[in-house]
Amino acid sequence: MATNPDPDLIQSLEEVLDLERTALVDGDLERLNLIAPEKEKLIGAINELQVIDTAQLIHLQKKVERNQALLNSAAEGIRSVATRMAELRRVRQEFSTYGADGQRNGFTVRRNAKLEKRA
Repeated sequence: MATNPDPDLIQSLEEVLDLERTALVDGDLERLNLIAPEKEKLIGAINELQVIDTAQLIHLQKKVERNQALLNSAAEGIRSVATRMAELRRVRQEFSTYGADGQRNGFTVRRNAKLEKRA
């Protein structure tokens, strides 16, 4: 087993992590999908090494943690948008009010209702 990580391997992973960060900041989910296999391959190769010099790996770990925080934020944003869109769909289909007893009353909204003008 190797005792020091291959500098090219470390540099390649750093570049991939920087590309991942840029894609996250830009909101480019498609690019993230393309980057993921290369990132996994490089991390797997580094994990197989028996490393003595951890300074380089600490630097990589900080980048990974930074990107993970961005990924978590992006996922939370996507969940929020999905929740909001579901709520908007529900509102378009049903009008709700609350009665004096505090119970919710729902009324189905008619689709394609036409307004007729009379002169």
